[in-house]
Amino acid sequence: MLNKINLDKQTYEVPNSKKPGQSGIYRNAQITELLETFSPKVKTMYDVFLAGHSLSKDSPCVGHRTVNAAGQRGPYVWETYHQVNHRILDFGSGVMNLLNHTLNEPRTKGIPIGLWSVNRPEWLISDMACAAFGLYTVALYDTLGPNAVEYVVNHSEMETVICSGDHITDLLKLKEQLPNLKAIISLDPIGDDNKRVTPGSVSTAAVLKAWAEEKKVLLTDMATLEANGKKNRRSVASTQPEDLACLMYTSGTTGNPKGVMLTHRNFVSAVAGSYYSLGGYQSDTTISFLPLAHIFGKINDCVALAFGSRIGYFAGDMNTLTDDIQELKPTVMAAVPRLLNRIYGKIASSTINAPGVVGSLARRGVAAKLENLANKNGYTHPVWDHLLFNKVKQALGGNMRLIVTGSAPIGKDIMQFLRVALCCDIREGYGATETTAATACHIEGEYEAGHLGAPFAENEVMLVDVPEMDYLSTDPYPRGEICVRGPNVFQGYFKEEEKTREAIDEEGWFHTGDIGTINERGCLIIIDRKKNIFKLAQGEYIAPEKIENVYSKDTLVAQIFVHGDSLQSSLVAVLVPEEEALKSFLAAKSPKFAKLSHGELCKDPEVAQLVLNQLNKVGKKAGLHGFELARAVYLEEEQFTMEKDLLTPTLKVKRPQAKKYYEDKIAAMYDQINNQPTKAKL
Repeated sequence: MLNKINLDKQTYEVPNSKKPGQSGIYRNAQITELLETFSPKVKTMYDVFLAGHSLSKDSPCVGHRTVNAAGQRGPYVWETYHQVNHRILDFGSGVMNLLNHTLNEPRTKGIPIGLWSVNRPEWLISDMACAAFGLYTVALYDTLGPNAVEYVVNHSEMETVICSGDHITDLLKLKEQLPNLKAIISLDPIGDDNKRVTPGSVSTAAVLKAWAEEKKVLLTDMATLEANGKKNRRSVASTQPEDLACLMYTSGTTGNPKGVMLTHRNFVSAVAGSYYSLGGYQSDTTISFLPLAHIFGKINDCVALAFGSRIGYFAGDMNTLTDDIQELKPTVMAAVPRLLNRIYGKIASSTINAPGVVGSLARRGVAAKLENLANKNGYTHPVWDHLLFNKVKQALGGNMRLIVTGSAPIGKDIMQFLRVALCCDIREGYGATETTAATACHIEGEYEAGHLGAPFAENEVMLVDVPEMDYLSTDPYPRGEICVRGPNVFQGYFKEEEKTREAIDEEGWFHTGDIGTINERGCLIIIDRKKNIFKLAQGEYIAPEKIENVYSKDTLVAQIFVHGDSLQSSLVAVLVPEEEALKSFLAAKSPKFAKLSHGELCKDPEVAQLVLNQLNKVGKKAGLHGFELARAVYLEEEQFTMEKDLLTPTLKVKRPQAKKYYEDKIAAMYDQINNQPTKAKL
């Protein structure tokens, strides 16, 4: 049943669903029945594409930027839905012919296929080809190190990998550690290029082919298989909703990645929830840059396909994303807080933080628009947009109507500022790989920030007591661990029965590890984290991820690691500052800092103290207790990276590794704290 949107009552509590130790069961108040699909005809991932195809046969589907001989990027070129469908069927047929006839694979469906590339049209074509022919993909992150690649390839038992040309050598180097690897399919041509090299030299293609042959790996490319499939077309598989669509590896901060088993039913229901909650138009243009090996990026593209809209892929370099946006002029974008913080910093510096008349005018305009937004009158204003903000919104191409942000919390003030400055709808969402990304999100017309809106209509949410942290469903507003149930919840962890039982209970509830509450408007709010909890020396429980999320809402923070242990009574932090934000912050403090380089600023004790003061100002405003505030901070000039083994593939800090890497810095901070006079301690 589709009810009218009521921003003051966004969730519906299922009658008689409350039990001892848990809250009632909450559902989306607009659509109270759990959704399986957005159309009776759509039951699989390929059906999602066909739904868009039926709307937009000869309209653009996927686009990429051209590159001239000098390496300069040109305009976007497009392939229509009709053309993409032919490529899906041709390539899928070619892959099946390769598996069954060349590699003597007896199975005709349910075969894992690796997929390793940055976002590009061929990624989507490969993914949909696998879906159409009953195969399932296993995404390899483009930035995975060799150890993780080796683990995922072997653990998933994949024998065939589809990859961009730059990863062919990576796989061949690892062949001795990948005993099951039989075939590599390059998304880029690897045909004979002898005609383009110096006479007497050997072509790159010839070297790769010889190397692959030596390793007993069949090496071919997409174009070859498409041509083969066109001549020897196969019938699409009779795929069922419960068939596996994707094995997506996700890792916590310790141990090996876990293979999350996601079915076609999971994906279709998640797309359905997004379809109704977020909406869309056939005329939309989405920019795809969030990694398609991550669930957020993949669902974003699937939703675009469901509406028959177009997807423009970024050129592969985050440093030139702004140029891609200016060229594409998208209407829809999925983003993460770190990117939005950077956008905020650039816009704020030229508007509200600008000197003189410009800054004064911008501050008045922002204040008027924020008041307008708080009064439920939306993010546009006839006077101030004409005077100022129609120019500001050109920062994202000028056509942006919807931005969905997720993966981490975003600061309230930053979100509200961007809503009015960019004159567009910005919604914060919440999900996990295990819930196929779509758990909860702001609904249309949302005028506040600092919450996660209502559950998507394909799942329901419940809060379970966490008595050791004093979070109870009997509190005035129920509090507890967020649990999710619905057709979007994963089937389990591949080959990990014990971990699956820990994550999904007997009633089908996925236990997220996040602590949440439901506010007076029926909106979900994350207030803490159950996992990675430790005690300080005085016995106080600490959830470092919660504190990191609070601090990360400040634009100064690019990356942060908060540390403490049971032998110490306080916390310390290692922080990688956003360079431009740090310069702007310090410029307002004293002109003397302008003479110092970024590296010198990070080493300056006075700068560290100023940054620490700002962090704890943010922390106090967010309601952190005194014992949850960092007492010292080390400013790290260089980014946390996977190469340093400090980040997981999903860019979360690896806590044990970070503790070891910064062992000396952590010890020095505690020496500094413990040698302070007692009266200076919090």
